[in-house]
Amino acid sequence: MERNPQENKFIWTNNLRVLATISVILLHVSGQILIQYGKVSDFVWWTGNIYDSAVRFCVPIFVMLTGALLLPKTYELGEFLKKRFLRIILPFLFWSFIYILFTYYEKLSPNHAMSTFETIRWGLDLLKSGSSPHLWYIYMIIGIYLITPVISKWVQNCKENEILYFLIIWLFAMIMNQPIFEEYNTDIDLSYFEDFIGYLVLGYYLSVKTFKYSKSTVNIAAFLLLSIGVIITAAGTYHLTNNDGKFNQYFYGYITLNTLMVSIGVFLVFKNWTNVNSKSSKIIDFISKYSFGIYLVHVLVLFYLSKCGIDYSLMNPVFSIPLTTLLCLIFSTLIIYIVNKLPYGKHISG
Repeated sequence: MERNPQENKFIWTNNLRVLATISVILLHVSGQILIQYGKVSDFVWWTGNIYDSAVRFCVPIFVMLTGALLLPKTYELGEFLKKRFLRIILPFLFWSFIYILFTYYEKLSPNHAMSTFETIRWGLDLLKSGSSPHLWYIYMIIGIYLITPVISKWVQNCKENEILYFLIIWLFAMIMNQPIFEEYNTDIDLSYFEDFIGYLVLGYYLSVKTFKYSKSTVNIAAFLLLSIGVIITAAGTYHLTNNDGKFNQYFYGYITLNTLMVSIGVFLVFKNWTNVNSKSSKIIDFISKYSFGIYLVHVLVLFYLSKCGIDYSLMNPVFSIPLTTLLCLIFSTLIIYIVNKLPYGKHISG
C-alpha cells in the first residue's frame, strides 16, 4: 500500500477533531426537538432533523481519528496503557463523579432520601453504565484502546488487500445486522468484525491511502457520499417516525450504511483540505487541545443554558440551534481551560 506523507496530518486531524467536537454539541442541542415529534411544528421538527442528520458522523469520526493517529505508531504495551489510559481514565472518573453529584442534587426528588450506604451504592450503579448518557462513548473508547496495541501491529505489517478483507467483512456484518436482512442471518459468528472496530481500521486505511485519482475527483466523490448519506438519514428518519407516530432513530445509528457514507465523505474532505489562516489555526488548535474535556462537560453546560432559557426554542431554531451550540462550546472550553490551570487540573480536566 502506498503511504501518504504525514506532514499535514497534524493540521487536518486537528481540524476534523474540532468539527467532530462541535458536531457532538450540535447533535445534543437539536436532539431535544426530535423526541417531541407531534408536539412541535413540522418546521421546527424538520429543522432539528436536518441539523441532527448532518452531524451523525461525529462519533465515527472520533474513532476514525483514533485509528489514523494511533495505529501507525509502535508501542510498548506498558507505556501505551500508562500513557493513553491515564489520559482518559482520570478525567473520566472525575467528570463521572461530577455527573453523579449533578444527578443527585438536580434530578433526584427532595423526598427521595437515601442513607449514606444507599447513596454510595446508587452512585456505583450509575458508574457501571455511565453517570450521564453521553459517557457511553468513554466506555466504548476504553475497549477500543485495549485492542489498539494489537491492531496497530497488525495493520503495520499486513498488505492492503488484507486490510480491505477486514473492512469488507465488517461492511458485510454491518449490512446483515440491519433489520431488513434479519431473516437471512445465519449462526456464523461475525462479532469479531462488528461495531466500532471497523471505524478504527477504516480511519487508519483512509489516512494512509494514496488514491490514483486527483484531489478534486476524490472530493467530488466524498461530497456525493456525504450528501446522499445525510439525505437518507433525514428522509429515512422522517419516514419511519411518521409511520410510527413517534420518533424513530434507526437511521441515526452509528453502525449504519448512511452514517458510514457521511463519515467517509467528511474524513476524505478534511484529509484533502489543510488551508487554514493563522488566526483560525490558533483557535482550532486551542479547541482541539481541550476537545476531550469539552466532550465530557458539555452536557452539564447545556443543562444550565437551558435553565437560563437558552436552547433551540430561544428563537427560530434555524438560528437558535447553532447559537446554543456556539455558547455551549465557549463555556465548555472556558471551564476546561480553568480546570486545566488549577493544581493537578491537567490530569482531570480532559
